[in-house]
Amino acid sequence: MEHRKLSDELGALLQTDGDALTVEQLVDRVGDRGFGLLLLVLSLPSALPVPAAGYSIPFGLLLLVLSVQMLIGKSHPVFPARLKRVRISSGFAEKLIKGAAWIFKRLEWVIRPRMRWVGLRGGRMLMGFLVLAMAILMMIPIPMTNTFPAFVIFLIGIGLTEDDGLFAIGACVVGILAVLLYAALIWAIIVHGPEVATTIKDSIKSMLP
Repeated sequence: MEHRKLSDELGALLQTDGDALTVEQLVDRVGDRGFGLLLLVLSLPSALPVPAAGYSIPFGLLLLVLSVQMLIGKSHPVFPARLKRVRISSGFAEKLIKGAAWIFKRLEWVIRPRMRWVGLRGGRMLMGFLVLAMAILMMIPIPMTNTFPAFVIFLIGIGLTEDDGLFAIGACVVGILAVLLYAALIWAIIVHGPEVATTIKDSIKSMLP
């Protein structure tokens, strides 16, 4: 059977029959590929430059739940009833698909099944620690700090979905660097005050086109 492209798989996953798609429907659709695909989808709103008002906190909580289940070795993701009712509007789903397509087209040529043991129970448990840390960092109320950790989770999701253990390990290395970076940022804010965050934010904005 021909391998399905990530961009096509995401499009089928986020296809809505009505005005919105619930998380419960999303979980039903991912089947036995649950953790990788759900990490990928739930990190997208914060990882990509698309308006995500109202999605950051609920999706961050969903990622926290996923990370804990990875840590304890669950084979399939399960969400509380309240989180299952979180909805993704059809319009927002289209924005996610378009936003992710650009990345997928540039990564698909390098991703292939290898080191599959990384995606087994033991490997998922280890990655759960990093996903937990990234999910917490995503929700820290510091300006312009949620994109980097969300993108790390997004990359881990790609590695797990595509059975590419080497890619997932690479994403974890980036995640460890992110933890060190944010630890330094938090230390700087504690020592020098919250104006450090504003200075960093202005510096980042000045580097953008």
